[in-house]
Amino acid sequence: MALMRRTPRLGLVLGSGSARGWAHIGVLQVLQEEGVEPDVVCGASIGALVGAAYAAGELDRFADWVLSLGMREVFGFMDFKLSGGMLKGEKLIDFWRSHFADFDIEDSPLPFAAVATDLHSGAEVWLREGSIADAVRASIALPGLFTPVQRDDGRLLVDGGIVNPVPTSLARAMGADIVIAVDLNADILHRHMQPLATAEPDGEPEPVLKPEPEPAPEPADPQDWRQRLLAWLPARDAAVRAPQPKPPSVLDVVMTSVAIMQMRITRSRMAGDPPEVVVKPSLVHLGLLDFHRADEAIAEGRRAAQAALVQLRRFTQ
Repeated sequence: MALMRRTPRLGLVLGSGSARGWAHIGVLQVLQEEGVEPDVVCGASIGALVGAAYAAGELDRFADWVLSLGMREVFGFMDFKLSGGMLKGEKLIDFWRSHFADFDIEDSPLPFAAVATDLHSGAEVWLREGSIADAVRASIALPGLFTPVQRDDGRLLVDGGIVNPVPTSLARAMGADIVIAVDLNADILHRHMQPLATAEPDGEPEPVLKPEPEPAPEPADPQDWRQRLLAWLPARDAAVRAPQPKPPSVLDVVMTSVAIMQMRITRSRMAGDPPEVVVKPSLVHLGLLDFHRADEAIAEGRRAAQAALVQLRRFTQ
């Protein structure tokens, strides 16, 4: 019996990355301009937030709001708390409910799902039913920043990026045959690295120069030790007085550590279940809490998506 030919289902996966997630908006704008319409969308952390707006048909209005955010507006959403996390997250999710999406995931115009992490067991949790706002709130609960979400079934949920930063496996489970994944943390280590070698204008590496052998020391003058000591003391004092690098804040350490962990997990999981197309915005210049710099993130998302169009067209045309 001949097999029936069918149209492959296209899945869109939006990865975690805190404020860098505004780049997802630029990626989605390019896909819309190209006429690419995913059959399912899923996300982790900030990817779940942007993905929910897209699934609800609110991308344009959501993008306008994101671009309006300044430092004052971002700070206004911070409802500080002394236990469980720095922020409760209720201000943000209440705003989301009243302005963008507040319906059950089962009623979403575009099939949607989010990833969270069970804080007790470490299990990956797929949120595919119930309130879409509650699912987003659980998926963005970055440990140390947002308080965990207590579910009716007793589970305590935190950020989905802890276990599956770019949830390709979830898109496959939702029936996707071709997966477009957006990885926000691909170049995170570049922020803390310096090049090991420089190159000449013609592209050839600079030659490695070996130090000249030092000449044999002349016989020391027994009466010269005082001059040597006086010459050494000022140099030593200057070294002691030299300003030391400022250590990073506790939040910087936590956020950067989480980003590095997510990058490593993403590489491992993508090796086991690689998406057909990977979009990798270069966001090393943006901090994880730079939510007020949406214009830069969106522009880079557009650039990265346009760079991936050649590969994408192989599967969509």
